[in-house]
Amino acid sequence: MEKFVLSIDQGTTSTRAILFDKKGISRFIAQRELELIYPQSGWVEEDALEVYSSVVDVINEVLIKANIDANAIDSIGITNQRETTVVWDKETGLPVANAIVWQSRQSQEICDALKDKEEFIHHKTGLIINPYFSASKIRFILDKNDLQKVAEEGKLLFGTIDTWIIYKLTKGKVHATDITNASRTLLYNIFEKKWDDELLKLFNIPKCMLPTVHECSYHYGDAILMLGTVSIPIMGVAGDQQASLFGQTCFSKGDVKNTYGTGCFMLMNTGKEARLSKNGLLTTIAWSINNQVTYALEGSVFIAGASIQWLRDQMKMINKASDSEISARKVDSSNGVYVVPAFVGLGTPYWDDYARGAVFGLTRATNKYHFIRATLEAIAYQSMDLLQTIKKDAHTKINSLSVDGGATANNYLMQFQADILEMPINLPKCLETTALGVAYFAGLKTGFFASLKEIKKSHCIENTFYPSMPQSEVKERYRKWKLAIKATRVFE
Repeated sequence: MEKFVLSIDQGTTSTRAILFDKKGISRFIAQRELELIYPQSGWVEEDALEVYSSVVDVINEVLIKANIDANAIDSIGITNQRETTVVWDKETGLPVANAIVWQSRQSQEICDALKDKEEFIHHKTGLIINPYFSASKIRFILDKNDLQKVAEEGKLLFGTIDTWIIYKLTKGKVHATDITNASRTLLYNIFEKKWDDELLKLFNIPKCMLPTVHECSYHYGDAILMLGTVSIPIMGVAGDQQASLFGQTCFSKGDVKNTYGTGCFMLMNTGKEARLSKNGLLTTIAWSINNQVTYALEGSVFIAGASIQWLRDQMKMINKASDSEISARKVDSSNGVYVVPAFVGLGTPYWDDYARGAVFGLTRATNKYHFIRATLEAIAYQSMDLLQTIKKDAHTKINSLSVDGGATANNYLMQFQADILEMPINLPKCLETTALGVAYFAGLKTGFFASLKEIKKSHCIENTFYPSMPQSEVKERYRKWKLAIKATRVFE
């Protein structure tokens, strides 16, 4: 019987189950879209029960598509939208409130009150004080629902989405997370590799709420499927961006990847060294296998692919995401239009929670095609901000960039990205690198994948985009982008 690793890729707007074979080839995929909830401006939430329900649905669907039973599954890997926060009742297993999504700004006031502790927090976590991360979201849920006493009594559990899925799949037997997700909570000391008592005290979060932390390749427990008739070991867990870095086989120090999903996330492998940034990057744990921790520098863009969804759903300028490329090619340029999609603030290197979206350069001649093209270009400019910042901190020459994520299907965007970065962009044959990365973590633990060396050997590049824009034009375009950013931040 042919065996597969089953990857559960739980993202911000959809959940997917993917079956990978021994060559790391994606053979069967099932997907469910998810609805985000916007209670008020800047707030983004999700129904955690709907998230779990979607996981069960896609697992069942992918097995049906593959025409196999669960015995053909070697192991399960779980990768997830990071920082999104769920708090649930230990007895009932039910959430006490909606999950607060990583993008959400609703815990801004909690973070503002701790601004004087920024350096203290940074030197423990590698992160900055920001609503992006989980700690202030936990605090918000406890405060809003008057649950502090209940939490202190040990009746509530916290988890990022990986923990929530593991808990539900194991029927409440396992409350655990992996080291990459733990490193994104503002509660985990990435140098001492443990939950930090001083940080817990700072946010007044009871330690009994927190999951046990394990390596990325680890037997977390067994998923109980098919109405309790089948159990499959969960052997790999990692946050989506770290899983993507691993899936791109960025195993060497200095390797860089950029994922174009709901947001954009650029990570550089920094090896065994946890390098603290002086320019607004995050220091994070890339992965841990065989008791060896690898670190990374990370830059985050909050709104990337989400801006294409915005063009489709709110602005009604396109009918589907792929229309954005067709529309962008209907005009020769963006006609001087710059879109800054700061819908929930600005990420790296600005970390401006109060900035909001803006459009510059509109004239009577502007049409929707200019607007669409400028929105795609904004994704590339924001990624340029990330790369420039990584170069400052890493003091390392970067020769090429590995890319993945849904928006890489847009050839106009990829070519513009190569042009504006003035470097080749490498697109892998398997675009599902996030799911592939966590499949690798699971399969390495079981022996399904033999070694990192074998994995590296099987990694294939499908396409490379080479820069062709004159350097003078690159400089002028980027200068105007920086002016647009500056103007956006004036209107806080």
